[in-house]
Amino acid sequence: MALNISRAPYTMSEVKIGRKKEKCENCTKQCNKKKSDESINSLQEKGVANGEVRESTSVQQVLLSACLSCDGCVSEDEGKGISQQNLDEINHVLAINKKCDTSKHKILVVSVCPQSLPFFAVKFQLDVPAAAQKLCGFLKSVGVHYVFDSTVAASFSILESQREFVQRFRRKHHDANAMPMFTSSCPGWIRYAEHVLGSLVTPHICNSRSPQQIMGSLVKDFFARQQKLTPDQVFHVVVAPCFDKKLEAVREEFYNSILETRDVDCVLTSGEILHLMEQSKVTVEEVDSAPLDHVFGETSDSGVTRHEGHGSEGFLEHIFKHAAKELFGLDVQEIVYKTLRNRDFQEVALERDGETLLQFAAVYGFRNIQTLVHRMRKGKVPYQLVEVLSCPGGCLSGRGQAEGEGGRPDRPLVQQMEEHYSSLPVRLPETNPEVQRLYQDWLDGHDSPCAQQCLHTQYKNHTQPPSQIVNPDIQW
Repeated sequence: MALNISRAPYTMSEVKIGRKKEKCENCTKQCNKKKSDESINSLQEKGVANGEVRESTSVQQVLLSACLSCDGCVSEDEGKGISQQNLDEINHVLAINKKCDTSKHKILVVSVCPQSLPFFAVKFQLDVPAAAQKLCGFLKSVGVHYVFDSTVAASFSILESQREFVQRFRRKHHDANAMPMFTSSCPGWIRYAEHVLGSLVTPHICNSRSPQQIMGSLVKDFFARQQKLTPDQVFHVVVAPCFDKKLEAVREEFYNSILETRDVDCVLTSGEILHLMEQSKVTVEEVDSAPLDHVFGETSDSGVTRHEGHGSEGFLEHIFKHAAKELFGLDVQEIVYKTLRNRDFQEVALERDGETLLQFAAVYGFRNIQTLVHRMRKGKVPYQLVEVLSCPGGCLSGRGQAEGEGGRPDRPLVQQMEEHYSSLPVRLPETNPEVQRLYQDWLDGHDSPCAQQCLHTQYKNHTQPPSQIVNPDIQW
């Protein structure tokens, strides 16, 4: 199967605006650090609705969630790293692997996010397990050696987040930063928190690594050692629904300067992989199915599963049920959401004898994030945990797979993906034998230094006083 897979790289600047370096309304305000209540109100008055704002000089629209990492807000080194994350990079690795000098060959590993699989199910007109096997078969036909489902990494992230929440809750009376805890799996949200919100939010962010970066650590550490390889001999690609995942992959803490390798070498969106398949001119029917691989070298026979939650990793639901049991001895079977401002701002509560024991919120999309931040500044956030995602609708609606005309989400596509995702069986992270085995064989236990190093990170305040900002057009 002959492939020509070179194309212009996707970048974080795929926001269509009228002029090359023009910023959206939010970016300009946050660049100048005008974060007062008047700024937030001004945003809303100028047309913020459903995560979008219309520029006064153009009929085109800019997604505020995409603006969190627009090209004017990314450093030169980050921009270079992001620009290299494209199909040309895989083409380069495949070309090297065809040459006689085996010392330069790379083992090509692809990890697929669970929120990307429903996209392929819709496009292939198959159920998710069948689509996963078709995707795996295609990737191996072009030279990929291993294809993993990154659900196992999400399990680690959920379990570590559960443990941290319980610890924070128990020290809330003598630690002002313990509550609320914000989830840390969304790179767009993390970027915004670190570089714009700063110390208001960063101490509250859960320090568990995102599923993507835990998968990177798993592949470059445990799996590489299993294969008797050094990390730099493995080229690790993540298939994700979100462009912001490219930015997360180039974070400094996920780079090994000695071996000159990253935990995740390249992030490709679901749409980019589909483009690769379209270029191959091979139909889905012509692709042989292949089972997903297992990190222990065995073929996974458990099938494709998901975590609880609405199209994302389900951090809120898993942490809520775990905390109810661990802190109050209550078994929660079903979580009932209460919609507040819109379907992307919901809350859940645990009550006993008229007393509210826990109150969590799910806040998706930049419009709702602004509302949350506004309340945070006023000290009026009643929640112990907030699951924050920059994409309205959650991870399934990521712009790398669900963007339609004019930058708007493709609603029919998203609905179909939600149906496919919901059809998958739920597996609790605690009951996954692969996870428990990895805790022992890879991490030497739950509380080991290795577990701390491989499963956790720190989020820092990168904001600068206005006097230190040389160019007012640069957001960070």
